[in-house]
Amino acid sequence: MPQPLKDARHLVRMAGLFLVAGVGFLVLRSALIPAGFGELGHYRSGALDDNARVEPRFAGRGACAECHDLAPEELAGGAHAAIGCEACHGPLAGHAADPDTEVPPALDTRSLCATCHAAEPAKPGWFPQVVAAEHAGDDACDECHVPHQPGV
Repeated sequence: MPQPLKDARHLVRMAGLFLVAGVGFLVLRSALIPAGFGELGHYRSGALDDNARVEPRFAGRGACAECHDLAPEELAGGAHAAIGCEACHGPLAGHAADPDTEVPPALDTRSLCATCHAAEPAKPGWFPQVVAAEHAGDDACDECHVPHQPGV
């Protein structure tokens, strides 16, 4: 006579393994997923509060123009007109809040300009690119170019 569940022990063991794996998954999930996750979709709701507590590092172009009124005029119509001040000068929220105490560091135009303008095959041909050693030797870019109007 056939015995339909003669090897039931193997099935019970397999079910036990699945049960242990499922419970282990739920325990790890509860331990690793932070509170508030999923309340706002696939995000942690407390992240908004965490980000609100971080002091801003960037002041924005408007804050720069309040004191440096000639810079927007120099930039207008130039090749760098669409680039924000802090893209080159770094985060300046501290300087905008207290200009006398927080002084931005001097720029090394040779390395700074190369950040965007170093010749690389992946850049489009219309974008101004230079090999600094051939173009200017050891001179800094601002010895010949005006950074706010680089074509000059």
